[in-house]
Amino acid sequence: MREYQKAFQAMLEENKELFNTFKAVHDAYMINPEANKEKFNEIGATVVDIVRETERRLCAQMGKSVYSKFSHRLSEKFWEQVRTMFPKIDFVGVR
Repeated sequence: MREYQKAFQAMLEENKELFNTFKAVHDAYMINPEANKEKFNEIGATVVDIVRETERRLCAQMGKSVYSKFSHRLSEKFWEQVRTMFPKIDFVGVR
């Protein structure tokens, strides 16, 4: 398992209840965006903060080393992993 996959799994395990709640809201948002927009944005803001913090921790050490040019790609792969589970996560906070 790759490092970004491990970080993703650890993030889900550490915040299991929050991510389970967000998954239900996210799925409801995909079916009916207008009716679920408020709750999606409310819970989604917290989820996005956690995802960004995990991304920062994942890429922090790499950015300081000779492999800093790969840090961007690692970040992209991590977000791709997030988007496979939550395809609409980029819509959090969009009006």
